[in-house]
Amino acid sequence: MNILIAGVGGQGTLLASRILGRVAQDGGYDVKVSEVHGMAQRGGSVVTYVKYGEKIYSPIIEEGEADIVLAFEELEAYRYLPYLKKGGKLLMNTQCTDPMPVITGKMEYPADIIGKIEAMGVDLTAVDALSLAREAGSEKAVNVVLIGVLAAHTDISESEWLSAIERTVPPKFLEINRKAFSLGYNQ
Repeated sequence: MNILIAGVGGQGTLLASRILGRVAQDGGYDVKVSEVHGMAQRGGSVVTYVKYGEKIYSPIIEEGEADIVLAFEELEAYRYLPYLKKGGKLLMNTQCTDPMPVITGKMEYPADIIGKIEAMGVDLTAVDALSLAREAGSEKAVNVVLIGVLAAHTDISESEWLSAIERTVPPKFLEINRKAFSLGYNQ
């Protein structure tokens, strides 16, 4: 299974990749994780490749190889769409985060990204993860909401995912993250 996680700095993509890597490893799979950081601290692109299976030789996912692209915001979904294989699944947060060229006024955020993606015939699940995270008790739980969405599209049981979350998330944030996971899982 090849899963590309794309977001911007500060959205929790790295925690999401650690949860995914842990649950796959707990399932007895060989797991490789590779993180690619742009200007993450300034809201730049952050991409993580997570591959798991019987035997994985490389952590890198090339264009056209991702079974799933898990995107933490719309522009990152659109940017990493070429990595999705034919018949793959795009799981996307409907949140829009302005990149620096948009903030400075040099560019405009692209309009109707969801419409453009749908017009391409992509298998898309779009979720307002920010609203669900707020419902769970913290905007910072967007990443675990999206892990819940992802979990519902895998053959790994809900209880295995919850176990991985319990062993990865700090105890003081566990209850919020359990709720966030459940809200995403039941979308």
